[in-house]
Amino acid sequence: MSKTKRSIQIRTEIPGPKAKNLLERKYKCIPKGPFNTIQTFAVKGEGALVTDIDGNIFIDFAGAIGSLNVGHRPPGVVEALHRQIDAYLHPCFHVMMYEPYIELAETLNRITPGSHDKKTFFLNSGAEAVENAVKIARKYTGRKAVISFERGFHGRTYMAMSLTSKVKPYKYEFGPFAPETYKWPYPYYYRSEFNSTEQLDDALLQRFETFFQGEVPPEEIAAVIMEPVQGEGGFVIPSQRFVKGVKSLCEKHGILFIADEVQTGFGRTGKMFAVEHFDIVPDLMTMSKSIAAGLPISAVTGRSEIMDAPNIGEIGGTYGGSPLGCVAALEVVKAIEEGNLLERALTIGKVFQERFKNHKTIYPQIGDVRQIGAMCAIELVKDVDSKTPNKELALKIIQAANQNGLMIMSAGLYGNVIRLLTPLVITDEQLNEGLDVLEKAITVCCQ
Repeated sequence: MSKTKRSIQIRTEIPGPKAKNLLERKYKCIPKGPFNTIQTFAVKGEGALVTDIDGNIFIDFAGAIGSLNVGHRPPGVVEALHRQIDAYLHPCFHVMMYEPYIELAETLNRITPGSHDKKTFFLNSGAEAVENAVKIARKYTGRKAVISFERGFHGRTYMAMSLTSKVKPYKYEFGPFAPETYKWPYPYYYRSEFNSTEQLDDALLQRFETFFQGEVPPEEIAAVIMEPVQGEGGFVIPSQRFVKGVKSLCEKHGILFIADEVQTGFGRTGKMFAVEHFDIVPDLMTMSKSIAAGLPISAVTGRSEIMDAPNIGEIGGTYGGSPLGCVAALEVVKAIEEGNLLERALTIGKVFQERFKNHKTIYPQIGDVRQIGAMCAIELVKDVDSKTPNKELALKIIQAANQNGLMIMSAGLYGNVIRLLTPLVITDEQLNEGLDVLEKAITVCCQ
């Protein structure tokens, strides 16, 4: 166990007395639909630490579902927001324009993959970015069909939900869904029956060619949208061979490739964008979450000729690219570039692997330990032979960790994956303290 001064301070049960009072108010005025991972309420966040209403201090390994790569309340963002609030709040870009919108578009055009000419516009959420990327792709190609992948997650609005591949809780009884959306299989090497990643990749790529014969001809497909690493799907990491194979199929048939970087972008995987690991350049890219340290803004960036396909007024939104979101995002990019946070993400991943890589031999309930940069996951199973997903154990471990001051979440089609989205600004001491709590929770719950 770590011997340094502890950051975690748990003074009450979770939820504490003040949190219980707020929970009663919440039950009366908020519908049950929005989920909550930990049953308490934040009053302060700083870096990788969160203090709740009862004075308990937690280490945050959830990062607002990947929205806080630069941590809670990064100083540069806070200062920029104060300056912007003192100037103006929201003239609406469609009414009177403002420079931060232009500056952020120029910045994203610079840092996203590819040396070609690009253009960017802004929205409010990841789902809106996905919706608009699909609109742009359809407008540019004149085609209607869109391909996504099994276990993929792209949002809760109707097109995004149609592209998402998990029934409960995202799609159950919400149909009918958007037409002309189809799913391709995505490699899951831990659960593959093939002897090598290459064999599985080849089999899947061949199935896509067959798909063109049996389901939809490629001439009718506008775009393929892919998370370079699946987020909600369980932090499933494909091979470069597979991703490049999909991109080659798209190029062969004039299909646009959309990289959904909503969860993987802005340094999470040790690259500014996860797609950079796979040596491809997407035609369009969707971004949100960590783009602005928790402020609601999203972006679509793509090749200039594609982005210019919609006519004036056909894309946009009243609050899209708010001045507050734009200035926050500019400071986030600066923090990542000047703070060496890409290297920090790689270091966090290495520490995680060193701590947990041997746990598969210790606990038969741990089926797989995987990571790419600071996107880290532990998959829980009933036993190593059947690999039956163990959602119940994952929930027990998460609850035990939460009660002991560590905020973590689950993921995966079956909810059996513990995912870590640690702020990249976390200190070494905080990182190891949090991993100590997680390790203890695993030990207790796996006995």
